[in-house]
Amino acid sequence: MRIITLNEFIIERQADFPYAKGELTRLLSHIGIAAKVVNRAVNKAGLVDILGEIQEFNSTGEQQKKLDVFANEKFINALMASGECCGIASEENDSIVSFDSDLVNDGKYVVAMDPLDGSSNIDVNVSIGTVFAIYRRVSPKGHKALMEDFLQEGTKQVAAGYIIYGSSTMMVYTTGRGVNGFTLDPSIGEFCLSHPNIEMPQSGIIYSINEGNYLKFPLGVKKYIKYCQEIDKQTNRPYTFRYIGSLVADFHRNLLKGGIYIYPETASNPKGKLRLLYECNPIAFLAEQAGGIATDGRANRILDIKPESLHQKAPFFVGSRRMVMQAEEFMSLTSDKREAEAPRNT
Repeated sequence: MRIITLNEFIIERQADFPYAKGELTRLLSHIGIAAKVVNRAVNKAGLVDILGEIQEFNSTGEQQKKLDVFANEKFINALMASGECCGIASEENDSIVSFDSDLVNDGKYVVAMDPLDGSSNIDVNVSIGTVFAIYRRVSPKGHKALMEDFLQEGTKQVAAGYIIYGSSTMMVYTTGRGVNGFTLDPSIGEFCLSHPNIEMPQSGIIYSINEGNYLKFPLGVKKYIKYCQEIDKQTNRPYTFRYIGSLVADFHRNLLKGGIYIYPETASNPKGKLRLLYECNPIAFLAEQAGGIATDGRANRILDIKPESLHQKAPFFVGSRRMVMQAEEFMSLTSDKREAEAPRNT
C-alpha cells in the first residue's frame, strides 16, 4: 500500500482550486509544520517547564496556560512565514493580528484559529487540539489585513480543519471536497493519509454535552438528554454519554463513530460559549463535508450566520444528521427558550 504524505496529498489536490496558484497548498503545509512543533511540545510537556498557568488572560477572560501561549506563537510564526497569510484571528488575542511586510501584505488569505482547544485538559494529560479556518481576504491586496477579512460567514471558508494531540496525532481537514485525516508517523516525521474520505454515520448512540450545566440548559435540551437516557426498545440499551471537555476530541470521536455534540445557550451564557469564527465555523464545515450538520439548535445553519464581532459566540449542535435533527425537534416543541431550574436549597 502506497503511503501518501500530507504534502503529497495537498499538491495532488491543488487542481481543485483554479483560482489559486499554489498559495493554499503552501499555507496548509505550514499549518502542518506548526502542528508538528506543537505536538513535540505537548509530548514533552511534563518534562519541561511548559505546564501550568501564567498570570494573563485570553480574549474571553480565561486564564492562559503556558502551552496556549506557546501554540499561539508557533502557529502565528508559521502562518506569517508562509507568505500567503496576511493576518490571523486567535482566541488568545483580543484583536486581529495583521502582519505588516511587503511579502505578507500581498497574501490572499486570513486564518482564524483556536491554537490549543481544551486547555483545561493540558495539565492532566487528556487530549487537546488545534482548530483553524481559512478565508480568502476581501480587503485589497498590498495592505494590512482588516477586520472585514475575518467577519465572513462560514460558507466563505476555503479550508478548515483541526489537529488532535491524543494517543496519536492527527490532522483532519477539508477544502470543500470531502474530509481527509492524516496521522503523524513519528518515525519519519510526516503526516500520512490514514482516513481518506471520512463520512460521518447518519446516526449514532453517543451524545456529548457538559451535564454539569444541566440546571441551566433550555428545556428542549433537558428533554433530549432524558430521551437519550431512556432504554431504547429495539436495542434494549440507552445512548452512551461521552464528554471529554475538548471540542476537537469530542467531535473527532463522533465524526468517526457517529454522535452529537451540544453546547447550547444557558442561563449564564445566553449566546452559548463556543466562538463562532474559529470553533463553530470550522467544525461545522467539516461536519457538513462529512455528511453531518451543524446548527444553533433552532434550525439556523451555523455556516450561514453573519459574524458581527471577532469573538462572537453561538449555541452549537453538531454531529450525525439524524441526531441533530432529533435534538432540534425537542427544542422546537418547547415554548420556553431558556428555562433554567433554580438549584434547590438543601
